[in-house]
Amino acid sequence: MLRVPSGRQIIFGLPVWRCIQQKTRAPNYATGAQLFTSQTSSGVTPLKPSFSSRCRSIGPMTWVPSRLHSDSSEKGDGSSGFSIRALTQAPKPALYLGFSGLIPFLSAPLVMAATQSFYPEVAYAQMVYGASIVSFLGGARWGFAIPAGSPAKPDWMNLGNSVVPSLLAWLALLCRENITEGTLVVLMGLGLSLHYDLTLLPGYPNWFRAMRTVLTLVATFSLVATLVLKKVCAERKLKEWP
Repeated sequence: MLRVPSGRQIIFGLPVWRCIQQKTRAPNYATGAQLFTSQTSSGVTPLKPSFSSRCRSIGPMTWVPSRLHSDSSEKGDGSSGFSIRALTQAPKPALYLGFSGLIPFLSAPLVMAATQSFYPEVAYAQMVYGASIVSFLGGARWGFAIPAGSPAKPDWMNLGNSVVPSLLAWLALLCRENITEGTLVVLMGLGLSLHYDLTLLPGYPNWFRAMRTVLTLVATFSLVATLVLKKVCAERKLKEWP
C-alpha cells in the first residue's frame, strides 16, 4: 500500500487486480433474455426492426438475362449477323439465277482483256445492264415490304429509300456520251443498295444478304476493271473487230 500526500491510498500488486475483478463483473445475458421474455409474455410487444436493419436483410439483386436473350433471338434472321456460309441455306433457283446474272458483268472486261482493246459499245451495254440491276434492287424492296406480315413495314423509310436506286439508274442511262460517268453512277447505286439491305433497312434473311454481298462485290470489280481497261487499252469500234 502506498500513501500519497492527499490522503488517498493506492493499492498495487495482486490485491489491485482482485479489486478490479470484483468491481467489473461480466454482464449476465441470460438475465436480459429472461427479462425480455417476461416483458413479451406480460403483453409488451417487442420493437419493430429499424429501416437500416431491414435494408441489411435484403439480399443482393440477381440479373437474369434470359429475357433479353430470348428477345434478341426472336428478331429473326434479319437482325442477327450473317456470314458467307449462309449461302448454303439459299434456295437453288435464287442461287443459280443470282450468279448467272454476273455473266453480263464479267463478259465485258474479259472480252476487252482478251483482245487488248476497249469497245465503247460493250462498255455501254455493261453499264446499261448494271443500271437495270440497280433499278431491280430498288423494286425488290417494294415487293418485300408491301405484303402483310412482312418484317419490313411499307413506311417512308423502306419505300422512300427504295426509289433512290431507280433514280440513279435513270441518271446513268442519260450518260450515253460519257460511259465513265454513267459507270460511276451505277457503282454508286450498287453500293447504296447494298448499304440499304445490310444496315439501314433490315428484314432480309441471312442467305439473301450474303448473296447480295458477293454479287455486288463481283459486279463492282467488273465495272472497275472496264474503267481501267478504258485507260490502258486502245479504243476500237465493235465493227472493226475481226
